Amino acid sequence: MHLSELKAAGRHPSLPLSLTLADAAGGADLQLLSLLRVLPGQRYVGAGIWRGIPVLAKLLVGSNAARQFQRELQGVKLLAEQGLTTPKLLADGLVEGEGGWLLFEFLDGAQSLADAWAGVEQLPALADEQQAVLGEALTAVAHMHRQGLWQEDLHLDNLLRHGGKLYLIDGAGIKAETPGQQLSRPRVLENLGVFFAQLPKRLEPFIEELLVHYLLANAEHALPLEALQKQVDKVRAWRQKDYLEKAGRECSLFSVQRSLAGLRAVVRSEAQAMLPVLEQADALIDRGHLYKTGGAASVARIEVNGRPLVLKRYNIKNTAHWFKRFWRPSRAWHSWIEGHRLRFLDIATPRPLAVLEQRVMGLRSTAYLVTEYIDGPDLSACFAPHVETGQAPEEQVQALVQLMQRLIAERISHGDFKGHNLFWQGSQWSLIDLDAMTQHATQLSFAPAYARDRARLLRNWPSSSALYQRLDQLLPTLTA
Repeated sequence: MHLSELKAAGRHPSLPLSLTLADAAGGADLQLLSLLRVLPGQRYVGAGIWRGIPVLAKLLVGSNAARQFQRELQGVKLLAEQGLTTPKLLADGLVEGEGGWLLFEFLDGAQSLADAWAGVEQLPALADEQQAVLGEALTAVAHMHRQGLWQEDLHLDNLLRHGGKLYLIDGAGIKAETPGQQLSRPRVLENLGVFFAQLPKRLEPFIEELLVHYLLANAEHALPLEALQKQVDKVRAWRQKDYLEKAGRECSLFSVQRSLAGLRAVVRSEAQAMLPVLEQADALIDRGHLYKTGGAASVARIEVNGRPLVLKRYNIKNTAHWFKRFWRPSRAWHSWIEGHRLRFLDIATPRPLAVLEQRVMGLRSTAYLVTEYIDGPDLSACFAPHVETGQAPEEQVQALVQLMQRLIAERISHGDFKGHNLFWQGSQWSLIDLDAMTQHATQLSFAPAYARDRARLLRNWPSSSALYQRLDQLLPTLTA
């Protein structure tokens, strides 16, 4: 296969395949064995064999191939010239009408810091194991800044552990002010803002502690926390907006199809499992364990290949109801977006896996939402034995206070904050039924919505009960 043919190969070209890279690669074909990252019709990154040795291949095709090739090559050279640890570039080339390629030494058994972080992320905030991963990353970033470089797309996947060293990869994101000279303070703050904005929100109180790892390797600039926090907030807001937009379009994270007959969105890594669920949704609900049926919604716990899931169908009750619903996004779609919003913000909720809006000539009808199933008692059940004494478990009470503080910080109102919509999961409350959830643009609109949520929560118990009195004292209040 010629390199240019990859442009039409889509997301899943048949492997293994042999690619002719023209004379610039020494006349040797590349045997591509696996793919690690794919941007269909533009970029293919994978492992292969070239001249009998294993390589990591970056293959660039399409109309932007030349520009992307030059960016990648320039970044790789900047890293190497400044003595930073990066995989050795073995061959590169660009042929007009074909595309470009860069072949790197293959770091067999390398582990990205993203994978290392995934193994410790669920530990208590800033456990030693977490600090080790993040400290390693910040030290590498400090060395890069000391040499006048920064990684525009700074994330843990671009740092690889191998043979006792930490390798910087992804040359396309490497930028420079003055190579060999310390990066300016504004640029340092901006780049560190990108780094910290990608960490779970619960780690924000520990930014100062984590920053010590950076300063031990590069103490050229004073880095005021207030200025850094502003950068973190700015980047986090942009990343949230970008992520939620991706949840509604075709990309590496989500598979999305839109037509006059419907809208379907699936977490891409779950597509194989979820598509059959959407195809037989009604039958699965009928066979499942029904929590709610009829009316505006039907909810069932289903089991697919031994995996429990929750499937919710948003019904159209009658013609009048259809006239109310057809012109606006379905409640399934709203729940899909709000579920991903909460997940992005590190607020517990069952993971949304797939959503389907059925349409007739583009007009919305019945809709479906599939989420992970979480096993645990709801808040009403947990607190039921303690209504008169008020002695609900301290861990659960404090977790409820912390949840509401998080919702205040993000200006999020739930809209139906009753006890049956909060489930105890591990050591935190997980929110469900996100049909009416809203993230408010202003405090003025959020304050009354939060007050309604708080009042709705307390109405789960008699106002004269000891539990009501205790929670009314502890739960945060807010005024406009």
